[in-house]
Amino acid sequence: MSKKKSIRRISNKKRVRPKVRFSIWGLLLIFVLSFATCFVLYMVAANYNEDFFSEEFEKVVVEEKSGKSASEGNNTDVGDGHEQDNKPSLTNPISQSDPKDPSYLSECCLVTDTTLLDMAKYSELKDVIGSAELTAIGCNAVTITSSYGDKTAYEIIQIKKPEKVYVMLGSDIGTSSVDDMISSYTGFIKNVRGYLPNSDIYIMQLPPVRDDDPVVNNSKINEFNTKLLTIANTNDVYCIDTNTALKGVDGKLSEDFRSAETGSLTESAYKTIADYILCHTV
Repeated sequence: MSKKKSIRRISNKKRVRPKVRFSIWGLLLIFVLSFATCFVLYMVAANYNEDFFSEEFEKVVVEEKSGKSASEGNNTDVGDGHEQDNKPSLTNPISQSDPKDPSYLSECCLVTDTTLLDMAKYSELKDVIGSAELTAIGCNAVTITSSYGDKTAYEIIQIKKPEKVYVMLGSDIGTSSVDDMISSYTGFIKNVRGYLPNSDIYIMQLPPVRDDDPVVNNSKINEFNTKLLTIANTNDVYCIDTNTALKGVDGKLSEDFRSAETGSLTESAYKTIADYILCHTV
């Protein structure tokens, strides 16, 4: 019995597959449509939410103020030999705190005019930069005779680099324009804060007076102290209410704190201020 042979025919025609054509115009059309859709959705969200833009850009502002980008991680910047600290948020004037040991005062530097010029005599705060010629209006220009030579208060601070700075200026109130005093005071604080970014800087409010007169009165002192509080709040420094610390029950300077002979502050006043400093820190 013979075997059947199967015959396979090979066609010379090749199978034709559909060709995929790339169109740049089609891709561009998809991109434009996608962009237009996203834009429409974005604008709709912005119109329905009044705080949309503030919420969107708030993160950027905060990041710029912090001085760090996400890629920097937990890196710490160091300047002028001080490590950067996480300081508490400012609430001025500083409220009462647990009392520091009196040795705390030995770490402080005080810049003052005749108002607190005898601080070193009656307290442990011995590092005093000041003179009878120093005033609020002249705090950036008046030179002080010191062991470093005749220099301004700011120049001496640049040499000392103190970690805690206290400032009480204002003996020229009544003879100088309050606005001019505040302008000079602000410039001084800005300079000190800029040079010592990690130091604790305290503005001390001016004490009250006992007897009001047309030239120097408690109303004008209160106006000055209110503006000192503004300087502190806008320049990242602290403010302590040493005015209230020296007030009597009548709202004026207590009789115990004023010398009847000279009109200047008494030893008791200086000790009260020193105790107030120790109980109002951050």
